[in-house]
Amino acid sequence: NMNFLSGIWWSLPLVLVWATPPATSSWWYMGAVGSSRVMCDNVPGLVSRQRQLCRRHPEAMLSIGRGVAAWTAECQHQFRRHRWDCNALERGQRLLGRVLLRSSRESAFVHAISSAGVVFAITRACSQGELKSCSCDPKKKGSAKDSKGHFDWGGCSDNIDYGIKFARAFVDAKERKGKDARALMNLHNNRAGRKAVKRFLKQECKCHGVSGSCTLRTCWLAMADFRKTGDYLWKKYNGAIQVVMNQDGTGFTVANKRFKKPTKNDLVYFESSPDYCIRDRDVGSLGTAGRVCNQTSRGMDSCEVMCCGRGYDTSRVSRMTKCECKFHWCCAVRCQDCLEVVDIHTCKAPKSASWISRT
Repeated sequence: NMNFLSGIWWSLPLVLVWATPPATSSWWYMGAVGSSRVMCDNVPGLVSRQRQLCRRHPEAMLSIGRGVAAWTAECQHQFRRHRWDCNALERGQRLLGRVLLRSSRESAFVHAISSAGVVFAITRACSQGELKSCSCDPKKKGSAKDSKGHFDWGGCSDNIDYGIKFARAFVDAKERKGKDARALMNLHNNRAGRKAVKRFLKQECKCHGVSGSCTLRTCWLAMADFRKTGDYLWKKYNGAIQVVMNQDGTGFTVANKRFKKPTKNDLVYFESSPDYCIRDRDVGSLGTAGRVCNQTSRGMDSCEVMCCGRGYDTSRVSRMTKCECKFHWCCAVRCQDCLEVVDIHTCKAPKSASWISRT
């Protein structure tokens, strides 16, 4: 969530330094724990509850750094064909902060995917024995039964409940200090992100018995690849529900009575998104000048939509590709290197390319 990342994110180089050594590195661990108070007190933007958790679980900050990398990549993947492509994360960190100051659908998605990223990273760290405060799911012990019969819990089940509990405590801490509509919206979308990760927890099993027969089964619960969570939240983004606050300020009602009331799994937003066509610092838009568009598409990545009707430039470039690939017994695929000439289409800049900054 970017409101917790207002501290972590602006110090992203520090997070990446934490993520550099392996988690099992004893010198890193001793150094991190020994200086955890200094480290946590020097990360700007954290509220007192977040600093407490940081000091108590300094090794978890390494996992959060991985979570930042995971959800950033997923956000960019999901928006890769849209005018707002989540790349403000790389090219202008404060621009993303501007996006999140609005209560738009993009803000709703980023809150959800970032919250999910923390859940995923903390849960994975528990299973890999990187955190002192958790391990494999302690509830998955003994025997159980499913549609295929009896089995024994074994292996290491992902401790998703701990991941959710930690993420809720850390990510939501700043929102809980606020009582306004945006805080309520962010808490809702944070929770939707956490629930999305748990939705794709799946049971995996291993058979034991003579000649691979399944007379005995050992099973465990494992998180699915983070892409499943990203794809699910992308669908929720496209179906996000515009809401208004109740008169008593305790919840939401739909802005348009023709739409259904949002569930805990839905994303919600208050205000319409800008078109992101031009560079506008106030809304966190980099504009689409120079973006590659698809001349043959009719979707959001088409040159007409991506370039906002401004037109596009075409350049012919040469690139090496793999071609004439043949399968050779056994077991290799060998290809030739071929020179391919392709046309690349990029959106024209508006006549005035300077930043718009309203006062």
